[in-house]
Parts: sequence; C-alpha cells; structure tokens
Amino acid sequence: MKNPFKDKTWFKFLSNKYVWVSLSFFTWMVFLDNYSYFEHRFLNKQIDELEDNATYYQGEIKKDEEHIKQLKNPMQVEKYAREKYYMKKDSEDIYIVEFDSDSLKKK
Repeated sequence: MKNPFKDKTWFKFLSNKYVWVSLSFFTWMVFLDNYSYFEHRFLNKQIDELEDNATYYQGEIKKDEEHIKQLKNPMQVEKYAREKYYMKKDSEDIYIVEFDSDSLKKK
C-alpha cells in the first residue's frame, strides 16, 4: 500500500530530519534554555529598572550636594533648623499657626 502523502511537498519537508533537528533546537533555545528569549526579556526589564533607579539617585545626590553647599552658610543652617526642627533662640517664642484647611476635616 502506497502512502498518499509521500508525493506531497509539505510531507517531504516535514519528514526531513534536519527540519526536526532545527525545530527542536529553536524550541529549546526560545522556551527551555536558561538563556531563553523570555529570560532575556525579564533580565532586560530589570536592567532598565535599575538604570532608571540609578538616574533617579544620581539626581537626588546632586540635589543633596547643592543642599549641603547651602548649609555651609551659618545663616542657612539657622534657617533650616528653625523651619525643620522648630528651634529657637533663648529670647524667642515660637507659635505654630494651623489653618482649618491644613487639618483633616472630621465628620
């Protein structure tokens, strides 16, 4: 009995052992290998996130360096201490004024 598919071109193509080896290699490299396509995508996303973090922190470092330069001036140190930590001189009184719009409204 003769196989009716033997003369078809797609059957010849799929019965070729090199095609099967190539397909299995492609499947292995894309899905199963430790360095697969999906693993590379995941690692590239992590690299992008880390590069974004590095850029953000470099900007923050520059801001902090500018802030440190400003705090080398004694007047700026005094201003910062008064605003941030509510410090005062011995002869002063500090009053903290809160407006209704500053506090949360209770129902």
